[in-house]
Amino acid sequence: MSGALLDRLLDSRARAARLAVPEACKPADLAAAYALQRRMAERLGALPPAGFKIGATAEAMRAYLGLEAPLAGFVRAEDLGPRHRFAAFRRPGVQCEIALRLSADLAPRPTTREEAAAAVGAAMAAIEIVDDRYGDLRALGVPLLAADRVFHAAGSLGPERADWRRLGLADLRGELRVDGVLRGEGTGAALMGDPLAALAWLAGSACAAAFGGLRAGQVVFLGSVCTPVWLEGPCRVCVRFEGLGEVSAEFA
Repeated sequence: MSGALLDRLLDSRARAARLAVPEACKPADLAAAYALQRRMAERLGALPPAGFKIGATAEAMRAYLGLEAPLAGFVRAEDLGPRHRFAAFRRPGVQCEIALRLSADLAPRPTTREEAAAAVGAAMAAIEIVDDRYGDLRALGVPLLAADRVFHAAGSLGPERADWRRLGLADLRGELRVDGVLRGEGTGAALMGDPLAALAWLAGSACAAAFGGLRAGQVVFLGSVCTPVWLEGPCRVCVRFEGLGEVSAEFA
């Protein structure tokens, strides 16, 4: 049954089509969902992944999505870049994020903020591109949302800052602009109170366990500091965090 569900997930992504899954085919819990994610990564040739995204680390995002806790998903290297095709998505949205590049492994176990911080080599501004192929999220169910990588579709990364420790990530204010117009803003403190707390959560999550932990070189999108901005057509998106830098994504 999980093989049929994996086929449905991949087909929905490939066609940018609404995801429709019979109740009997849905994963029973998060452990099953993340096991299916790993199988998806294997099918796509994305093991180990280029990194991970964390969804709903901000309270506003959990309220927006109707979730009680964060979820996570793997990121493919092929999906990262500065240019994207608007027609490749069903209902694309963009998010204002901080991302971290790991310089050391993090084992899949409960992790402190300090242990997480010690594994970070660089920080950067990031745009996560999400795609709404779901309809009613309550009907979809949390395990299926997790299995499908929590809206993740693609992303763009800004220049890496190795001196990130002097910046105070929780205090950084970010803004998201579409064709120069401010559409969202927030601070790093929105991410579980501290972006490094979000990384620590990921290291101890069922998602990290399914993938055997986090590895040096991987990038982690820590979640959006504001609610998603849904795009209406081709445009240029820019995310900027004070002191951290900026990143842009072109949708043609």
